[in-house]
Amino acid sequence: MPTPSLTALPIRRLTPRDLVACADLSEDRGWPREEHKWGFLLTAGKGVGIDDPEGGLVAACVVTEYGAWGRPDLGAIGMVLVARRHARQGVGRRLMRHVMSTMGTTPLTLHATPYGRPLYEELGFKVTGRAEMLRGRFIPGGRHSGISTRAATAEDVPAILRLDEEVFGTDRTSLITRLPAFADQLRVAEEDGCLIGYAAAWPNMDTHVVGPLIARDTGTAKALIASLAAHTDRPLRTDIDVRHDELLAWVKERGLASVAFNSVMTYGITDLPGDWTRRFAPLTVAAG
Repeated sequence: MPTPSLTALPIRRLTPRDLVACADLSEDRGWPREEHKWGFLLTAGKGVGIDDPEGGLVAACVVTEYGAWGRPDLGAIGMVLVARRHARQGVGRRLMRHVMSTMGTTPLTLHATPYGRPLYEELGFKVTGRAEMLRGRFIPGGRHSGISTRAATAEDVPAILRLDEEVFGTDRTSLITRLPAFADQLRVAEEDGCLIGYAAAWPNMDTHVVGPLIARDTGTAKALIASLAAHTDRPLRTDIDVRHDELLAWVKERGLASVAFNSVMTYGITDLPGDWTRRFAPLTVAAG
């Protein structure tokens, strides 16, 4: 039997049962397997992919929708991967066009590597910002901010959701309510009994990824990062909006080093909704 052409292979919805195939695809492209993250994205978002007749996946990506159920305000595209043996044959472009078509008029966003950015620009995405990825062992020390932080409880979830929607600019309930099960730590910052920030640290290979990081100001963001670092023996990793130059300088002083830069891109909107001054780091760049 002749092998079907790539253009003839159907695009289908992925499910959590495809987790191993997605992780295999990541590994094929030289990325970490990240099975924990794939499992989260395949349940919180919508995965789409193309099966390889010879086994595994030709390509995959995930779209995470935010806003009212069935009427999203924003879609975040991530984990766009094409198997090495099928690279540079238009598969990624075909998968992206499929996603853009199914999302209709919903605005879209993604974090692009330098390698992927030309494709997204060709499809009409515009660069609206940058994020810096950092990694390293956090070195405690420095002046104490005096900002109170503690582990979040179930009673904090409504306040976290309210703050998150105010800062992010749209409802992320389906994502944020999964954080207690996904993350190893979820901490909040308070002042006079009011929630002024929250952050999570979730396991990814040998690191803890700090994200999301939502805070009233840079001092609060520092206090949350320091409190997360104090409760783990793993290196930290995070992706910080480059406009937060004071926080970037501080985490570098505390032992984290720059790894890479990604372009924040949008389609259908000129900028992301919400308040960037309080949005320091995403949960994961794959989910916006």
